[in-house]
Amino acid sequence: MIDAVSRMVPGVLGNEDSGETESFSNYLLEYPQYSRPEEWNGQKVPEVLLSGNHEKVEEWRLTQSLERTKELRPDLYEKWAAENQDYFERLRRREARKRQKEERRLRKAQEMSHIN
Repeated sequence: MIDAVSRMVPGVLGNEDSGETESFSNYLLEYPQYSRPEEWNGQKVPEVLLSGNHEKVEEWRLTQSLERTKELRPDLYEKWAAENQDYFERLRRREARKRQKEERRLRKAQEMSHIN
């Protein structure tokens, strides 16, 4: 209990952002943690984490947190989802754009196959 309360006091944590990204600070469980080596006991670190693309890494972490929370703590997931409807709307729009792009690519491939 002392640890939990003291973390809220400014200056206690070396990095002020640490408290914001810990489990339950936003109703989500933490994402899986990986370290070196890149493969251990047959388990590989996901490629996205090795990519250096910070935006993709954050997206992966959020997705993993959502999946874990939904599976293990559906009550917390529901709270998060209720407060973050905009996330789901952005996700729906992104998926729609991906589908449209793929449909255009397929149509173009079909057109090219008819020409040849």
